[in-house]
Amino acid sequence: MSRPSQPKLSAADHNSVSVIQSQAHPTSSSMPAAVAGLQQVPQLVPANPAAGGGKAVPPSKKKHTAEKDSDEYRQRRERNNLAVKKSRMRSKQKAMDTQQRVNELKEENERLEAKIKLLSKELSVLKDLFLEHAHNLADNVQPPSGAEGSSPAPNNSSSNGQ
Repeated sequence: MSRPSQPKLSAADHNSVSVIQSQAHPTSSSMPAAVAGLQQVPQLVPANPAAGGGKAVPPSKKKHTAEKDSDEYRQRRERNNLAVKKSRMRSKQKAMDTQQRVNELKEENERLEAKIKLLSKELSVLKDLFLEHAHNLADNVQPPSGAEGSSPAPNNSSSNGQ
C-alpha cells in the first residue's frame, strides 16, 4: 500500500498566502483510473494560519482613517452626531406615541367594561320582567275547550256579565 505524498508549501507571496501543491501521484493499481487522471489544483491557504484568516477586504471597503484634527474628520463626526441625535429623538417619540396609545386603549377598555356591567344589569331586569309577565299570562289562560264533561269548571274570577 502506497502512502500519499505530503503537500509541498511554496513560499508566501506578497498577500501572505501560501500555495499548497501536491506531488503528482504515480499511477498505481490501488488508485482508480478516474482519480489518477485528474489534474492537480493548487490550494490557497494563509501563510500564517494563527493570524486569524478571513475574507479579504476590498480596497473600497477598507476603513478610511482620517486624522482627528482634519476638517473631514470633524465634518464626519458632526454628521454622525446629528444622525444619532435624530435617531434618538425618533426612538423617544415612538415610545411616547406607544405609551399614549396604551393609555387610550386602557381608558376605552374601562369604558367598555362599565358598559358591559350596565347592559348585564339591564338584561337581568328585562329577563325578570319577561318571566313575571309570562308567569302571569300562564295563570290567566283558560284551558282549551274540549269535550264538555271533561273540562274543569270555569274560573269564577272572570266577569260573567255582573
